[in-house]
Amino acid sequence: MRNRVKELRARDGFNQTQLAKKAGISRQTISLIERNDFMPSILTAVKIARIFDEPVEQIFIVEETDL
Repeated sequence: MRNRVKELRARDGFNQTQLAKKAGISRQTISLIERNDFMPSILTAVKIARIFDEPVEQIFIVEETDL
């Protein structure tokens, strides 16, 4: 799975700490998500999607090789 968190964060002018605070998670978790070293829970993915006003599936993209 790949994600667009870093891209969207830059688009909206958030640093990792600001996004983490809005999502109720740690800055380290944001960093891990952006590096694809951690897959967020469904609840966290939905929170992030709402912050960016984007559908979850447009932020967290499942690729064929993941299935």
